[in-house]
Amino acid sequence: MRDFLVEITTTVPEGTSQDEVDRRRAAEAVRAKELAASGNLARLWRPIGELRSIGLWRAADETELLEKVLGTLPLRPWMTLVVTALEPHPNDPGPSHS
Repeated sequence: MRDFLVEITTTVPEGTSQDEVDRRRAAEAVRAKELAASGNLARLWRPIGELRSIGLWRAADETELLEKVLGTLPLRPWMTLVVTALEPHPNDPGPSHS
């Protein structure tokens, strides 16, 4: 599995009903828990005062990340993504990656 830093900005299309927004957000929470349980979602942050997310995601490659992981999120059609593939730095004090 590779690590990816993903910045996500979600913009609700104009004219979308509040019921649709609420339905998708509830489904998004369920799917995020499933992806965390499967090891695809490692961490998720929201910068203070901003309506975007920054997450540490894991997948075999970027194609799998986009299609089989992030592509399954109910809010994905409303998302703009910035994906950065990561590799361990030689001076990383964290756990070693094999």
